[in-house]
Amino acid sequence: MSISRVLRVSRSELRYPARWLQLVRVLFPALLLSALVGCSSAVTKLETWEGDPATAVNAATLKAPGAIQVSRVNGRSMTNYLMDDLALDYALLPGENEVVFTYKTIWAKSGVVDNGESKVHVIKSKPQVARFEASPNETYRFEFDKPESRQQAEQVMPEFSAAIVGSDGQTRVQSSDWSPAESTSVGRTPLSGSTAAAGGTLSEDGMTSLERLKAIWATATDEEKKTFLRWAFE
Repeated sequence: MSISRVLRVSRSELRYPARWLQLVRVLFPALLLSALVGCSSAVTKLETWEGDPATAVNAATLKAPGAIQVSRVNGRSMTNYLMDDLALDYALLPGENEVVFTYKTIWAKSGVVDNGESKVHVIKSKPQVARFEASPNETYRFEFDKPESRQQAEQVMPEFSAAIVGSDGQTRVQSSDWSPAESTSVGRTPLSGSTAAAGGTLSEDGMTSLERLKAIWATATDEEKKTFLRWAFE
């Protein structure tokens, strides 16, 4: 066997692993996206309490569309998911509840967009708060006027308000501008040992590692989140 033939065979053998590696790199993001979409159906109902309160079996449900981003319920920070604009259901304990949220609209920019510039206009409301008494096993939803243009969104957003509506179509409360100083903290069952173990070891500030990661993610900028995701999936 000649040296040239040996070289041709070796190069051919080396080429196939490279092709497989390229194929994995191409298919992995698609598989990851499929997994996230599949998981999203399993996590679309979020518990808003800690521990295992007895009234949880009769929890009410608050349905939030993708344009509504709930940030806090009864003083507890809600998870900021990797995918924006994800419609979620929030399980609420019967009784008094405080829900803090914002409303966000997205409008495509017209004309040429400079390199690195966002291709959309994002218009958000001021943080809103809705305090209402949830009935056992009841379902609530947000109701609000939707702007038909970016100009209209810019005009109405400073005075934005949403209603919490029950399954009977009756308004329970109208939201108002939220002030952290006026926020109430509704008592909830303390975090149990089993729950803490599931979330990680408690640190000196009483938070688990998972809770600290969630808190850091909530305060990160869009660019920091993109950089982290690129690092995580490399």
